[in-house]
Amino acid sequence: MSLEAVQERILAACARAGRDPAEVTLVAVTKGHSAAEIEQQLVRHGVHDLGENRMQEWREKSEQLDASLRWHFIGHLQRNKARLATGFALLHGVDSWRLIESLSIEGVRIGRDIPLLLQVNVSGEESKYGFEPAAVAEVAARMNDLPGVSLQGLMTMAPYDENPERARPHFRALAKLANAHAQGRTSMGMSGDFEVAIEEGANWVRIGGALFTPST
Repeated sequence: MSLEAVQERILAACARAGRDPAEVTLVAVTKGHSAAEIEQQLVRHGVHDLGENRMQEWREKSEQLDASLRWHFIGHLQRNKARLATGFALLHGVDSWRLIESLSIEGVRIGRDIPLLLQVNVSGEESKYGFEPAAVAEVAARMNDLPGVSLQGLMTMAPYDENPERARPHFRALAKLANAHAQGRTSMGMSGDFEVAIEEGANWVRIGGALFTPST
C-alpha cells in the first residue's frame, strides 16, 4: 500500500457509506519512523495529523518538525505522564477515571480543556484496556462537571482478524454508544479494517506502516 492508495480507499469507503470525506481524518501512525521520513513521505503530501504511542519518541520528533502539526497520542497513557500529554491535539486512549482526573488537574493548570476520547473495550478482551460499554454513560455524564477536560468521542480496537468484516459488529456497537453519549464521534479502524470502520461512522482512522515507502 501507499499513502495515495490509502487515501483512495478512504474516499471509496466514504462513497459507499454516503459520507462526506471531510468527516474522516487519517491519523498517520509514525512509530519507528524518523522525522525526515515523516516530513518527506507524509507532511509534504498534506498529512498533518500524526499518531505516536511513546512519549519520548513523540518529543524527539515534534522538536524536529513543524509546530503546526497535530499530534495524537494513540497508546496507553500512564497517569504519571499526564503533564506531558498536554502537548497533544487529541488523546485517543483514555481508559480510567483516575487518568481523567489527572488530566483534569493538568487542564486546569494550563488554563484550557484537554481534548480526549474514552477508550471502550467493546470486544471484552482481557488483553485490551478500556471502559466497559456499560460504564460509558456514567463516565460521560461525570465529565460534564469536570473542568480541564473535553470529551470528543470514543475509541476502540477490534480483535485482530484477517477478515475485516468480523470487526463490523464492534465498530457498530461503538458508534451506537458514541451517538448516545459522545457527540457521535469515534476513533476506530486500523490498517486491516479501516474501510469497515469508515462505513460504520469512524471519524479518525489510525494507519501506520502502510503509508511509508521503504527506503532504497
